[in-house]
Amino acid sequence: MIAAKSEEASKGLLKTDLITPNSLQKVEIGKKLQGKCLRIIFTESPVKLYCCYGVIAVLTAAVLSLSVALSLENRRPVMGKCGPCYNTCPKDWIGFGSQCFYFSEDMRNWTFSQTSCMELEAHLAVFESIEELNFLKRYKGPSDHWIGLHRKSAEQDWMWPDNTQYNNMVPTRGDGECSYLSDIGISSARVYTHRKWICSKSKRHI
Repeated sequence: MIAAKSEEASKGLLKTDLITPNSLQKVEIGKKLQGKCLRIIFTESPVKLYCCYGVIAVLTAAVLSLSVALSLENRRPVMGKCGPCYNTCPKDWIGFGSQCFYFSEDMRNWTFSQTSCMELEAHLAVFESIEELNFLKRYKGPSDHWIGLHRKSAEQDWMWPDNTQYNNMVPTRGDGECSYLSDIGISSARVYTHRKWICSKSKRHI
């Protein structure tokens, strides 16, 4: 009986020794830290999460709109495609207006000159305006050059290589069957005469 009482008394002393002012202060500090942690977790974290969700939603919408735009662009039909074509003149050709012109260095008759132009996917020169004609006259230099005008006889009309009729915007001198550019304008001569020549073709040549 006495032993039991003394044991209870010693437990009571231990309890009173554990609950000291220092231990109470530490408990209060722990409660304050726990409150701060809870406030950090339950107030700031949701805001950060909502910001992340917002950024993700914006990025997702941007990616979707970009993919839709690209798919529509790929489905759009290509208009006005002309196959293998070019908007500038080939090497050694001179561009003026809507045409490209080639000035030969060799001298041959009208028939050979026309064949040579056809091998270059062109024909003997055609001018579509006075400006183009004046350009050809300036650029050819002092030499005479065959052009595309021709006719079967002196009584026939002048024709272009595609057999369309010449509108006589500039008169052709002489009684020959084939025309050439000289220093004085457009002249004509026999088909067998040897001269330089000018080829022409459209800049948008298929």
